[in-house]
Amino acid sequence: MATSRAGFGVAVILALCCVVRSLATAYTVGDTSGWTLGFDYSTWASDKTFTVGDNLVFNYGSTHTVAEVSGSDYKACSATNAITSDSSGSTKIPLKTTGSHYFICGVSSHCSSGMKMAITVTSKSSATPSSGTTNSPASSSSSSSSGTSSRNTPSTNVPETSSSVNLSPFDVVFSSMVAIFILVVS
Repeated sequence: MATSRAGFGVAVILALCCVVRSLATAYTVGDTSGWTLGFDYSTWASDKTFTVGDNLVFNYGSTHTVAEVSGSDYKACSATNAITSDSSGSTKIPLKTTGSHYFICGVSSHCSSGMKMAITVTSKSSATPSSGTTNSPASSSSSSSSGTSSRNTPSTNVPETSSSVNLSPFDVVFSSMVAIFILVVS
């Protein structure tokens, strides 16, 4: 009997872990146009709310790159000191920190021709639409990674709930998992 309860508990925990992953939104940058010349990324980003845990997916041809850069490098269109850089054709960047994040194409003259995007990432509890036009230096350092292939389409954000305690979706799900596990095991 205890073995079947423990197995059930593990199954519940695994199911809840899948729920945590679905709380993030994957934004395909530029939608069907992708990461390319001749697209207005400021307008594209302006009606989106980017939050910690979301992902940016850049799809592009072999003549482009994706570089996450500092605010000053964004203004200068310089990828020399890029935080991350990728040229695989499909770059997935997890948004791990709040603040301003800047992306450019590192190919000569592409950034100055408009292949650049600035976004503001908020915490889940303070989510507001991104202006997409932030030009100030990053307010926090970013430690994004890139290079993993993924072709995700945008999904919807989970509606926020009001609370006097600011818990992330992970905190809520993790606490629920622990409570369920304790009930099942006892």
